[in-house]
Amino acid sequence: MADIHVEEFYKDVAIALTQLYGAFPRRVNVFVEDIAGPDEPDEFGLHSKRHMACFGALLWLAEEGLLRYVDTIRQEALDQAVLTRHAFIRLSAPAPDALAREFGVADGKATGALPPSIQEDLSTHIHLVRTALRSGNSARISQVMRAIFFADHSND
Repeated sequence: MADIHVEEFYKDVAIALTQLYGAFPRRVNVFVEDIAGPDEPDEFGLHSKRHMACFGALLWLAEEGLLRYVDTIRQEALDQAVLTRHAFIRLSAPAPDALAREFGVADGKATGALPPSIQEDLSTHIHLVRTALRSGNSARISQVMRAIFFADHSND
């Protein structure tokens, strides 16, 4: 089992990437509160560790070339964020067959009767991210995010 902060990181970036993919190619504001939940700054105006970890995850995505943004809105949001070409290609790419099978989208029972274009959509990384988020299963979310981050994407 991974450290809880790593599991939270995977969930935060999964939610952020899903939001940005859903808005692509429009620029949108990405609010930490929409990802990590409500946060009340303390008497000194400082956010919780959880809030700051999520904000840090968003900044990390930008530093790693997965998203771009115009500015930060204090420590509460990224202003006018959009996926990079690199991230869009990764999320749109088919997931490895073994991972797709684990999520039940590569076997004939789940997709055999569907047109090939629909089958292809169901096997993309973004579909698996959405499926993992809907499940609420931290291990599944971590598994699919690791596949996105660590897979060989030499053609990106």
